[in-house]
Amino acid sequence: MARVAIYLRVSTKEQTTAIQRIALETWAANADHTVVAVYEDAAVSGGKTSGQRPQMAAMLKAAVRREFDLVAVWAIDRLGRSLSDLLATLATFQSTKTNLFVHQQAIDTQTPAGKALFGMCGVFAEFERSLITERVNAGVQRCKLARANGKIITKTGRWFGRQPVSQAKINATRDALGQPGASVRKVAAMVGLSVGKVSAIRRATVAEVQAASTV
Repeated sequence: MARVAIYLRVSTKEQTTAIQRIALETWAANADHTVVAVYEDAAVSGGKTSGQRPQMAAMLKAAVRREFDLVAVWAIDRLGRSLSDLLATLATFQSTKTNLFVHQQAIDTQTPAGKALFGMCGVFAEFERSLITERVNAGVQRCKLARANGKIITKTGRWFGRQPVSQAKINATRDALGQPGASVRKVAAMVGLSVGKVSAIRRATVAEVQAASTV
């Protein structure tokens, strides 16, 4: 005999949790369990994280406080449709020694076969963490390459690193530098470039002039 918390969820207002509730309450009664709490997220998408579903969040906090021994749900997707969020939820159950019963998939972690689910969840969680690490590292390398080449990040439409200076602005900078009394700082403020970029344009211009004079 166990203290059971039932979790119900439907995605839209047109749907009802009545069928889920009847089936789970019937199962609990037949198994001589006592339903001590019912948590219901009505018209809440399973794509939202557990923290974005009020009743799911409340249930997880109650699990930490050991207010029940077992959570019963209609189907595994009632807990969530994101693998990472589902794994986090199952990890909470495992760490608090809260068992799980899933009606549609006939999963009961009180049985030897059901206990294996928690073990597999640990494997999948580790796999998920390794994938995230790989994605982060790959993203960092792409950003470094983009920064080195002054390329645009096409997914966001924003420049990463130093943005290339247009030829028209380079020509305007050269013209301004050729004016009497022009300084790098004054020209930078005038054309809207950094002092470093204006200095680089001046050095390139001087180098071009020197190269031309030696021809």
